[in-house]
Amino acid sequence: MKRLTEKQNNGAMIIGGDFHGLGIVRNLSGSAIPVYVVHPGLCIARFSIFTDDFFKSPPLEDGETFVQFLIDLAGEKKLSETVLFPVSDKAVHILSKYRDSLSRHYLVPTPEWEVTRQAYDKRYTYQLAQEIGIPIPRTFFPENADDLAGLPFNFPVILKPSVTANFYPVTQLKAIRANNHDELLRHYFYMSSIIDNKEIMVQEILPGGPKNLYSFCSLFANGIVKAKIMAVRLRQHPMDFGSSSTYVITCNLPELETLATQMLQKMKYFGLSEVEFMFDENDRTFKLLDINPRTWAWHTLGAAAGVNFSALLFEEMHNNPVSVDSFETGIKWIRELTDIPVALSEILAGRLKFGDYVRSLKGKKEWAVSSFRDPLPFFAELLFMPYLWYKRGFRM
Repeated sequence: MKRLTEKQNNGAMIIGGDFHGLGIVRNLSGSAIPVYVVHPGLCIARFSIFTDDFFKSPPLEDGETFVQFLIDLAGEKKLSETVLFPVSDKAVHILSKYRDSLSRHYLVPTPEWEVTRQAYDKRYTYQLAQEIGIPIPRTFFPENADDLAGLPFNFPVILKPSVTANFYPVTQLKAIRANNHDELLRHYFYMSSIIDNKEIMVQEILPGGPKNLYSFCSLFANGIVKAKIMAVRLRQHPMDFGSSSTYVITCNLPELETLATQMLQKMKYFGLSEVEFMFDENDRTFKLLDINPRTWAWHTLGAAAGVNFSALLFEEMHNNPVSVDSFETGIKWIRELTDIPVALSEILAGRLKFGDYVRSLKGKKEWAVSSFRDPLPFFAELLFMPYLWYKRGFRM
C-alpha cells in the first residue's frame, strides 16, 4: 500500500472500507488518481494494493466530529480537489447536511439536504412518487398504535423504517413481517423503541420475491442520464427481506429508465443513485421501493458491464465530459461469502435446484471481493468474517 508523502490533489476519498468501498478503490485503479480510504474500524479496503492511504476516522454517528476530522485531514494532507465517495446512508446524511462546510475543502457529489432527503426518507420518496404518478406498494404511515386497527389492506404485511439508517444499524433488519394484528402490534412497539413513531411504515407484501426485484442505476446530472445499468437481483441475504443482494445480473428494461428518470428529474438530483423497483405480478406494474443516493453495494457490476461509475463520477466532478450510452446485459455480480449460504439454504428448502445454482455461476461475472490481481482483501475478509457475522447477527 502506497503512502502519501507530498501534496496530492485530484484524489478520491472513500468513506467506508467494506466491499462497497473496495469496489471504488479497484474501479479507480487503472488511473493516476490517488485513492484514500476512511473508516472507523475493521475494514478490508485498506489491504488493497490500490489503496494509496488509509485513515482511521471517528464513528459516523457523531456527525460534527467526523466532519471536523475530514476538514483537518484535508488541511494536513492538502486534499483540496479530492472527491468524496460515500458508501453508506450515514455518510450520505453527513455529506448532505454539512455540504457547505465540506465543499470548502473537497469536491462533494452528494446534493444539498433539500434534494437528498427526498431519497433518504421514504416518506418524502413516496409522496413525490404519488405526485407524479409513479406506482408504489400500498403503504400506510400510522400516527400511533391505535391507527393500526384501521389498516387499509390485508395481512401479511411488513413494517419498515422510512429512514433505514436509523433502524438497520441497530437491528440488522430492513423489514419485519407481520402475519396478524397481534404480530403487527408487537413489531410496531419494538420498532418504536428504536426509532420515532413517525418513521414507521406498514406496507403490503408484493409477490414473487427477489426474482421480481429490479434496479435502475445511473450517473444523473443536469436532468439527464449520463450513464446507466439495469439489473435483476435474483438472490439476497436473507432471501425474504434482504439487507443486501448476493447475486445480481444485468438486464435491459426501458420502463425502469422511464420511471427512474421521472423521479430523478423531479428531485433535481445529481450524482450516483440506485432506484429500486418491485414488479407486481398482480397488476403487471413496476412499483418504486427505494432510492439509494450513493454508490450501491454491487456497483462494480457496472464496470464489468462497461460502465465504470466511480471513474465517471470523478470526471463529472472535475467538469469533464461524461457519457456512456450502453451496457452489456447478462453480466453477473456475486457476493461470494454470503451467496453460498443463501444458495445452500434455498437448495435445502427445495426452492433452488443444485444444477440451476451451478449454471448461475457460469458466464461473465464480477466477484464482490475475490480478485487474483488484488488478493489480500479477500483473505482479510475471511479472517474478519466470524467476528462480523457475530456482530451483525448473521441469519439465513
